[in-house]
Amino acid sequence: MGKKELAAMFSSNPDRYYRVELFDRMGFKRQKCGKCGKHFWSLVGRPDCPDHEDYGFIGNPPTTKRLDYVSAWKETERHFSQNNHEIVRRYPVVCRWRDDLYFTIASIVDFQRIVGNQIVFELPANPLVVPQMCLRFNDIENVGLSGRHYTGFCMVGQTCNADAPGGYWKDKCIDLDYGMLTQGLGIRPEEITFVEDVWMGAGAFGYSLEYFVRGLELGNAVFTEFEGNENNYRTMPNKIIDMGAGLERFSWITMGTPTSYDCCFGPVTDKLMELTGTDRNSEMLSKYFGAVSTKLETTNGNVKELKAIIAKQMGMPYEQLARMVAPHESVYTIADHVRTLVFAISDGALPSNVGGGYNLRVILRRALSILERMGWKVKLEDIADMHIDYLRQMYPELEEHREDARAILQLESTRYVGSRERMNATASALKAKSGEINVDDLMRLYESDGITPDYLVEQGVIASVPSTFYTKLADLHAGVAAGSQAAKPIRGLEGLPPTKLLYYQDESIREFEARVLKVVDNFAVLDQTAFYPRGGGQEPDTGELAGARVIEVTKQADVVIHKVDGKLAEGQVVKGSVNGRRRDLITKHHTATHVINSSARNNLGSWVWQNSAFKDPDYARLDITHHSALSKEEVQRIEQTANGVIRRNLPVSVKFFDRGEAEQKYSFRIYQGGVVPTNNVRIVNVEGWDIEACGGTHVQRTGDIGMVKIVKSERIQDGVVRLEFVAGEAAVTYVQTQESQLTSIAQALGSSREKVVESLGKAMDDAEAAKKKVRTMIKVVGATVAKGVSEQAKKIGGLKMYSTFDEELDDDYHIAIGEKAIGLDPSLVYVALVAKGQGMRVIVFAGAEARKKVKAGAVAKQVSAKLGGSGGGDDRFGQGGGRLRDKVKEALELAEEAAKA
Repeated sequence: MGKKELAAMFSSNPDRYYRVELFDRMGFKRQKCGKCGKHFWSLVGRPDCPDHEDYGFIGNPPTTKRLDYVSAWKETERHFSQNNHEIVRRYPVVCRWRDDLYFTIASIVDFQRIVGNQIVFELPANPLVVPQMCLRFNDIENVGLSGRHYTGFCMVGQTCNADAPGGYWKDKCIDLDYGMLTQGLGIRPEEITFVEDVWMGAGAFGYSLEYFVRGLELGNAVFTEFEGNENNYRTMPNKIIDMGAGLERFSWITMGTPTSYDCCFGPVTDKLMELTGTDRNSEMLSKYFGAVSTKLETTNGNVKELKAIIAKQMGMPYEQLARMVAPHESVYTIADHVRTLVFAISDGALPSNVGGGYNLRVILRRALSILERMGWKVKLEDIADMHIDYLRQMYPELEEHREDARAILQLESTRYVGSRERMNATASALKAKSGEINVDDLMRLYESDGITPDYLVEQGVIASVPSTFYTKLADLHAGVAAGSQAAKPIRGLEGLPPTKLLYYQDESIREFEARVLKVVDNFAVLDQTAFYPRGGGQEPDTGELAGARVIEVTKQADVVIHKVDGKLAEGQVVKGSVNGRRRDLITKHHTATHVINSSARNNLGSWVWQNSAFKDPDYARLDITHHSALSKEEVQRIEQTANGVIRRNLPVSVKFFDRGEAEQKYSFRIYQGGVVPTNNVRIVNVEGWDIEACGGTHVQRTGDIGMVKIVKSERIQDGVVRLEFVAGEAAVTYVQTQESQLTSIAQALGSSREKVVESLGKAMDDAEAAKKKVRTMIKVVGATVAKGVSEQAKKIGGLKMYSTFDEELDDDYHIAIGEKAIGLDPSLVYVALVAKGQGMRVIVFAGAEARKKVKAGAVAKQVSAKLGGSGGGDDRFGQGGGRLRDKVKEALELAEEAAKA
């Protein structure tokens, strides 16, 4: 029995499943569609259900109100607030709480959690309404063309637990939704039709009533009453109302515009049409898009086929019509794609070649390709600003991530432009070849070279983009990548009680007594244990049990399993001893991982998330999401910030929370280590710095870590950077090793460590040796030199300016001295032009006080431009370069002028 059979079963008993009080009170009559056989409820007699009805609202909206996108939400919010619903802020579009989804695809997903391979519903309030942005990539080729398809859209979610306090069931649900339509939007009751249907989700399903107005489905109220599947199901202990309504459609029905894009992107489409010179007021274009929106289903979603039919009806060649509508389709497509990217980037996702980031890069490059094909000089980041300016009334958090969105869109646009030469060569080669290029060929070209079919259309390689291309591409990357294969479960442990976890009760416990509950081969289960099992990237404890060596500890469900090198007997009372030194070393590395993760996010951008981690006694590694390989300066800043947190000796607290409470209190940032498979969430809080859900062992204060040293940074895949580091004793050992090497160098030169810089200067004459010399010298004299810099600086207004042109010392020297100097003197602006080969490097630092007037990145950009190059940076540090040495004096004068401004 599938969906069709379920629908028939429910419809066979309409009084049980579909009849609601509203229908009897208002006189809605149940009717049967003469075309498809569906049943529906309406105040007026009609031969067919709304699925077969044209969009009669276009140009003639059936409402007393005219509501743009944001106004439609405000009206929805007002209606449900007045009816005692909690208005919940949207959840992220990146679905961190589900390991089977990359993106949030429906509002109900917000409240679904997977426990024991079953979907459970966890609501933060009852009842509630949420304006949930959802992302879907299975219909990309119709976005912008159909008048109503989106990659990102708002699903208004009306949700409640019918059997919990505040809950209600279908009678009240339909009353509320009917009230939203009639009172909130101003629709006459005679315009509304309810269609009987069924909804099936992951592990739960129910009957539903979809409500239509003039052929447009506005929402679907699902009464989720059953769990299991259609062949084996039972009534759920708590019935769930899951009403999802399209906010885009709420606005569209009140405005009656030819496409939903015209009213739902606010001023964005108006501005884009103005910037691109696209005529908006053509009556013919309005008729065309109205016809496409209405008739798309008649060609099974094939816009090209429908366009040919409409062209014939209009009495013009297909090519002429296609040329006329192309600018509008392009504006709509670009507006949609950029809006989706704004939400995704704001919620921590990055365009990339892996995982969910793949779909983001697809639409980003599609938008860039369209801009190129149309010859429009519009930047994606400026379109992002337009969206944020409009939507911040509804989603104020977008403003917080404006610069992040701009930075990522700029970077990706630059990368796309940089790949043009290779793309041009590929396009030329394809032109020279004979034979048809099919969809699979196009997918390989995108997969291997990032070449979009839109670009190939522009180059004349193919006539048009195949209608199935983007759907097949999205399907290829729809599933979450599988992780490493789980260890094979140990048989014979069924029925054992959960192990009492002493390492959570008191992490200082190193010795304990326990009773052996079960022995399978050389695996033993105890009633309680202080041995931490392998998990969350943390290596397990080792030690002894009754003199037998513990060589591995794992956890299977709620049972901890000890692999021992010896014999234990069931019922035996044993003494356990944990290797305390090993535990302490790993513990410091684990807390250091939290500290460095937040340090990376604070220094690089909000898109930084933990991708994976590993902690053992000797070192740790942290993989973070980031768009590029890290520079040396970025690594240094991350390390310096992390050590600053350690020196602040912040308290580290551990508490258990109900999952919903933890999510609402601390946001979804808690899921750095992935999905938590239980409702009882262990929250590790580095006070004022980092909060994560984590099952690992941790120090009590950050000062207990001692110090951290990042020893390696590398980009291991697109969008992921690996940081390897040492903490605590391991960091001390690393530094001592470095010191020992320095001493060995000094001895080899016949010098003392204090004079190693002088000795190196005499003994070494190649560039690499000079670099080592400068680094060592900086350690010795850096503070003194930095103090001298402050004393020599020129006073300009309330600031100090130190500027120099250096042909001897390198940029590493000036970065170190500049950094130390602004630390000593917050009012200082430090500018160094450093000779390097045939050109120059530009180094700029601005102290904390100086930054109130001067931005280091802006100064670096101006000075570099004067030298014939480019530069940039942030408020504190900027860098760049150029090749015009004859402009050095002017460049230094320009730096001083910038300080005066």
